[in-house]
Amino acid sequence: QVQLVQSGGGLVQAGDSLRLSCAASGRTFSSYAMGWFRQAPGKEREFVAAITWSGDYTYYASSVRGRFTVSRDNAKNTLYLQMNSLKPDDTAVYYCAARVRGVSTIGYEYSYWGQGTQVTVSS
Repeated sequence: QVQLVQSGGGLVQAGDSLRLSCAASGRTFSSYAMGWFRQAPGKEREFVAAITWSGDYTYYASSVRGRFTVSRDNAKNTLYLQMNSLKPDDTAVYYCAARVRGVSTIGYEYSYWGQGTQVTVSS
């Protein structure tokens, strides 16, 4: 089992940057593929980005590709999401998630979730 604790987020203006972190404890962090998802008010949860256990491969939703970067530091048991050129449409609660098997863009295929962190982008 793995426990995920998120940090970062907050209120920023359009065009600003933020970095989210997701610290893992428990079983070996490098055993897990990791993902980021978000849920805006009144909308379903959606995939944002994912990274393989090694960090060699990353995947992005088309809405964030070129602006967001997912990375991980297995020595520090931490996952990151660097968000640049933020837009009001990026406003949502962001969640990190862990999956024992290969990386996935589907939320229900992840077994472990962080507590969520609010990101609000004002225009």
